[in-house]
Amino acid sequence: MKINFNKNKQHINQNILSMLYKNFVIFVICTLMLACGNAQDNVEQRLLDIDDSLMFVPVDTSYSFIRYDSNHLILPADSSLMRLFAEKWYRMLATGEGHINIVQMGASHVQGGSLPHRVRYNLLTPLPNLVAARGLIFPYSAAVKCNNPYDYKVSRTRPLTLTRCVYKEPAERLGLCGIAVTAADEPADIGITLNEPEINFASTTVTLFGEARGGVEPYLTIVDRDGDSVALRPVSVDKQLRRYTFEMPCAVDSFHIVMPCTVGQSFAITGVYLDNGAPGISFHSIGVNGASLVEYISKMPYFTADLQMVKPDLVIFGIGINDASGANFDTSVFIRRYMRLVDSIRSVSPDCAFLFLTNNDSFRRSGRNYIVNDNGPIAREAFIRLGQMTGGAVWDQFTVMGGLGSMGTWQNNELAQRDHIHFTRKGYQLLADLMSNALFETLVQLKPAHLTAQPDKASPAQDDRRLYKKRSHRGSRTTQDKSTDNERPDYIHY
Repeated sequence: MKINFNKNKQHINQNILSMLYKNFVIFVICTLMLACGNAQDNVEQRLLDIDDSLMFVPVDTSYSFIRYDSNHLILPADSSLMRLFAEKWYRMLATGEGHINIVQMGASHVQGGSLPHRVRYNLLTPLPNLVAARGLIFPYSAAVKCNNPYDYKVSRTRPLTLTRCVYKEPAERLGLCGIAVTAADEPADIGITLNEPEINFASTTVTLFGEARGGVEPYLTIVDRDGDSVALRPVSVDKQLRRYTFEMPCAVDSFHIVMPCTVGQSFAITGVYLDNGAPGISFHSIGVNGASLVEYISKMPYFTADLQMVKPDLVIFGIGINDASGANFDTSVFIRRYMRLVDSIRSVSPDCAFLFLTNNDSFRRSGRNYIVNDNGPIAREAFIRLGQMTGGAVWDQFTVMGGLGSMGTWQNNELAQRDHIHFTRKGYQLLADLMSNALFETLVQLKPAHLTAQPDKASPAQDDRRLYKKRSHRGSRTTQDKSTDNERPDYIHY
């Protein structure tokens, strides 16, 4: 009997290879399972290490007329959207991953900037490693008598033509900002410089929203590290969405928009989006003096197209003070218009959470005198209903202020202006601190017990993030933090 040794040897080799392959597969599976377990343990530990108390800001409690005990968010019966937002918030804190976009919409209370920028400051200063892009801004003061937020400065070579959504027939097709400035027939230059020393918003990408006529194309200028002026052409132009995108050679906190118009040419700027590609929180504020809901839903044809750039996770609604200023305020129309606006936002961001701010107490003119606007309590009830209808939270600003007629007391205490509608900067900052704490309180209440690990993404080191236990507390509001995690990278001043 003849034995084929080569055939047996080949069979043995195949068995060995098969066994080695199976052992390798088992090793890989075990390694992945161990990595998943370690990642899960790491995420869970980071979640436990977050010191929630460091989010809250100090508030002046010396005013006896303010109802501090009412400073809470009113949650709807179904708070799943707010709970989802809280989960996004804590996942970002625990992993350093992701991007949260918060948008505040309103009228003059928002355009002025004191209220939204204080909220932005409260959200971002305890999280220096999670400061993302500055986001959507508008060069308001490129036009005459148009006030600009103080956290960025705007210069101009000449005044531009202003178009606002409150005009009966806006001359320009407006977008998310609800406002436009137009250069026509001759060149114009707008300079933008960020002006917040405690938060680094240096940008690497600038997207200009605007509409060109007559073949003109805008460009940007910056000053490079050698002190030379550099002109930047757009790297991409989308005429359908009206977007001109510019890539910076380095992170910048200032630049100029040049519109080289000649006779018969014009360029209308409807927004500027500043991006840096960093994970973290972006807080965008959109406001037009005098705006009401009808402008938001009928006079901004590029509203949803521009909103695609933002894709908000949370929208803070502060629209309503102008809607409820007259004697014929109709809450059913008010609610219906708000629901149309909510539907527009959901068409872009279906999981977006909403936070409604009830109107502040206000007075209205009657001859030479001011009388209490008694629509305040009626509007308040409409906002409560909107919260329940949309699954949104409500911050009852009206009650926290002190209720009907309290605006006079705020004015007597130098917290409100003489028109009995607007606040002083001190008043706006106090309201922002109160609202911030009410939001933080709700986030803590809705804090998830567990977070699902995502082992395919490496979590960046965040050892110096100040919201972790046994880390340093946030510094004074008036003194810039000297720690290394608050230092700016190498970028250009214009």
